[in-house]
Amino acid sequence: MAREGAGLFAAFRVLGRFSGHVPHVLRYHGRHRQFYLAVAVGSSVHTYNVKKLGIVAVSNTLPQDITCLAADRMLIFASYDNVLQAFARNKEVVHTYEGHKARIHLLQPFGDHVISVDVDNVLIVWNIQSEEEYLRIDFDKATFAVSALLHPSTYLNKILLGSEQGTLQLWNIRSNKLLYSFPGWGLAVTTLEQAPAVDVVAVGLVSGHIIVHNIKFDETLMKFQQDWGPITAISFRTDGHPVMAAGSPVGHIALWDLEEKKLMCQMQDAHSTAIAGMTFVPGEPLLITNGADNALRVWIFDGPGGTGRVLRSRMGHSAPPTKIRYHGQNGEQILSAGQDGTLQSFSTVHEKFNKSLGRGSINKKKSKKKGLKLDTMALPPITAFASEVAHQSDWDGIVACHQGYITCTTWNYQKTSMGAHKLRPEEFSKHKPVDIYATAVDITSCGNFAVIGMSTGQVDVYNMQSGIHRGRYGEETAHEGAIRGVAVDGLNQLVITAGSEGLLKIWKFKMKDLVYSTELSSSPSGILLHRDSGILGIAFEDFTISALDIETRKIVRRFSGHHGRINDMTFSPDGRWLITSSMDCSIKTWDLPTGCLIDCFLVDSAAVSLTMSPTGDFLASAHVDDLGIYLWSNRSLYSLVSLRPLPADYEPSLVTLPSTCPMQDMDVSGDEEACDEMIEYVSPEQLGEQLVTLSLLPESRWKNLLNLDIIKKKNKPREPPKVPKSAPFFIPTLPGLIPRYIPPEEENDTQSKVVNLGVLAQKSDFYIHLEEALSSNEYKAPLDLLKSLGPSNIEVELRGLAPEGGGSMEVMLSFLRMIGMMLNKKYNFELAQAYLALFLKLHLKILSSEPKLLEELSKLSVQLGETWIHLRALFNQSLCILTYMKSALL
Repeated sequence: MAREGAGLFAAFRVLGRFSGHVPHVLRYHGRHRQFYLAVAVGSSVHTYNVKKLGIVAVSNTLPQDITCLAADRMLIFASYDNVLQAFARNKEVVHTYEGHKARIHLLQPFGDHVISVDVDNVLIVWNIQSEEEYLRIDFDKATFAVSALLHPSTYLNKILLGSEQGTLQLWNIRSNKLLYSFPGWGLAVTTLEQAPAVDVVAVGLVSGHIIVHNIKFDETLMKFQQDWGPITAISFRTDGHPVMAAGSPVGHIALWDLEEKKLMCQMQDAHSTAIAGMTFVPGEPLLITNGADNALRVWIFDGPGGTGRVLRSRMGHSAPPTKIRYHGQNGEQILSAGQDGTLQSFSTVHEKFNKSLGRGSINKKKSKKKGLKLDTMALPPITAFASEVAHQSDWDGIVACHQGYITCTTWNYQKTSMGAHKLRPEEFSKHKPVDIYATAVDITSCGNFAVIGMSTGQVDVYNMQSGIHRGRYGEETAHEGAIRGVAVDGLNQLVITAGSEGLLKIWKFKMKDLVYSTELSSSPSGILLHRDSGILGIAFEDFTISALDIETRKIVRRFSGHHGRINDMTFSPDGRWLITSSMDCSIKTWDLPTGCLIDCFLVDSAAVSLTMSPTGDFLASAHVDDLGIYLWSNRSLYSLVSLRPLPADYEPSLVTLPSTCPMQDMDVSGDEEACDEMIEYVSPEQLGEQLVTLSLLPESRWKNLLNLDIIKKKNKPREPPKVPKSAPFFIPTLPGLIPRYIPPEEENDTQSKVVNLGVLAQKSDFYIHLEEALSSNEYKAPLDLLKSLGPSNIEVELRGLAPEGGGSMEVMLSFLRMIGMMLNKKYNFELAQAYLALFLKLHLKILSSEPKLLEELSKLSVQLGETWIHLRALFNQSLCILTYMKSALL
């Protein structure tokens, strides 16, 4: 069951995968007027533009790895096992063709049809749109095992088939007739390629021969031979130069001059593995090649002698990476050391920023002369390295140790090459012992010093600028056993070393004195220091992990739960999480403050190395027998994620590794609902009976109850607004010599404004609940009702409790008992204070004249005093500690 996006980390994308063993396909886009390149990488198809070799599309993934690839003007055809599928728009599968019983190994688009051949020698012609079989031909494997397929140019409805027996057959697909059989040359045909001339086909044989043959007259025009094994790919130049290129299983390319019928030049070590696909771009001096060495290259032929040079390339590791680490603080580069002996830098932003720092070499000049295959000067693969960006522009900023090799190498990130120094102890400068080798390295945060641990227990310090040996820890050796890890703190004060004998030692960096030594519970397999927090992660050979604080020098956390060797560890940037990977195929996240496991998931192949981005956005992993570096996004940065401890019986689910295309959380809403269920915590009204608990009501409901009369006075208008009286059209006048207007008649308002209280003399809900509570002693209902009212309504209700407001002494007593209950149970504490204060303000005269009410009030006074004394002591204690923390010199 896959669990993308359900945990702390979600699959995002893969870096460093560019090619496989399947030949690429070149396509021309008429509207864009440019060529595109389709390459099968694992179970998806990558589409690049030839112009910049930038990736423009990544298809949806198929259930299994792609074994065969082809394309026509509209669709890309890809097969896995016995199923053929067609991609539209380089992305989604639009057609599926099922009918083969065995694995498909040859594909040929053919107008409105596509032809597929499986390893059981069954040829099927499919109708592309209807997905139906148009024709099926079964060949006898003993006499004609189909090994190559071609549609000759201008040959309508015809295909040419090559066989492992060496013979060729020309078939008419429409009429289902064998038109002609070519006797061949007695050797298996590996590839067929159409020449620029009509009727001419190049036939590649298993012996390394290339036959340029005219199929119209069945005659051989020319014959070439390569000594590098079977022909894997053939291509013709079409830009005016009569040149044919042929690929080989060892990675060399031969360029043949077709006019002079001779070898023009060789391109040796074009790839480190077989040339899988090779295509000249029509009308341009560009050759595109790809191979199983995870490289995609565009060669340009613009120099003298006809040989090509690399114009553009995309390449990753040709063998699985063994160690990966983020470089720098921006989280954009990942350094990766692989089993192919190379050190490479992969950008998480864009492939064009990728760098290859090359292979380690004892002597670079001699290595260049001998070439890739015969290089005896090549160093073994890197097993551990450390990098620092400080001073990387001044001198080498990376130090690495190699498998079974005593000398450590420096590397320069800026120059993208191996560095100037070879770091090894002085006593071994003339001879190299076989059984002594470097096991662990670290570099100081200033970039000035490298600390190297050896299999003999020696720990040496070297200057990175000059390569000079600057000292050794211990008299002869720092440990009796092999060094399993070294670490330098952030201020160059301490060096921590761990030995296989089970001791952990802390040394002064400059004076080389031993400060502290402790015996560990088991033999350590590796250590990792988080410099900012001073926490040291220690992985043990009994599959447990411990966290040690280098300040107090105590083990602060112990974790167990892995069932295989712990391969690598990484800290989150804030030092809160420790993420570990193991040979049990699990990746676990431990929360250091709580000491709990908060995330765990399984992958198909064990992660051999882990590294967390300095910005905390991605976790990167490298896996057993896998060429890619996989990025996992940290979902806690953009989504609601439960960080609660996982139960002891938690069963981790299997997560599929990410593909090249950045993956989105497809079911984010569902995840959030699930997370809400896990995280949502309904707080009880009171956490504990002994705790004083406040209500969750806003302050506006209770804070201003005592000042309501002042607020009402402030808000009351001085006089109501008067509506001006409309004047009559003819203003009436009094009779006489002097014209005078008749004054307006004054209105006599005789309506009484005295409110008859008899109308309001009905009991409110609050009043009724208080009356009921006298007998039942249950005050929850009246309290809940009071909490739901606003300040003005609360005042009206409390005024109505007095006898002159229509209330009674019993109801007032009931109210005081409700306040007593609130103080007893210690909840809604601030409401009890506010309600009681308003009650006293409104009814002080009545309370002072009633003995029963006075007795109840004296009880409340005692309760209030006890509670406040306890609270005041706690407040004073907290304030005292805070003042001390602010003022004390820590």
